Formats: sequence, C-alpha cells, structure tokens
Amino acid sequence: MESVEARKDVINRLKTIKGHIQGIEKMVEEGKSCQEVLLQIAAIKSSIEKVGMKLIEDHARDCLIKEDITADEVDEVIKNIIKFLK
Repeated sequence: MESVEARKDVINRLKTIKGHIQGIEKMVEEGKSCQEVLLQIAAIKSSIEKVGMKLIEDHARDCLIKEDITADEVDEVIKNIIKFLK
C-alpha cells in the first residue's frame, strides 16, 4: 500500500472494527439478546469486507501499474482477489 492516505484510512477502519468487537464482547458479558449481537457481528463483517476491498483495490493498482510486471505476478494478484471473494 503506497498511499499514506490509504494506509491511514485502513488503520482508522481497523481501529473502528476493533472497537466494535470490544462492544460485542461487552454485549455478550451483559447477556444481550442473540439478535442484537448478531446484528453487530453483521456490521463488523461488512466493515471487514470494505477494508479488504480497499486493500485489494490499492494492492491491485500498485502491482498492476508496474511496467515490468510478470504474468506470474498478475496471477498472484488475481488469486488473492479470488481468495478474498470466497
């Protein structure tokens, strides 16, 4: 990840996710309903997917713009994207 702004954005998103996870821990400790906990887990899942897409976008852009990129490197980027999307 080359861009300082992109890196800061990802770090901020991860810190937010970390806070949400701590919130879920507290909810479970307090005996909140499964529905409430699952709703928060769904929100975290969505946030993680957004972070992953941001990383894939930046990584693919950085890797694929190189002038001397090999077919093997392109294949590796594609494999990582496919792994994430499964």
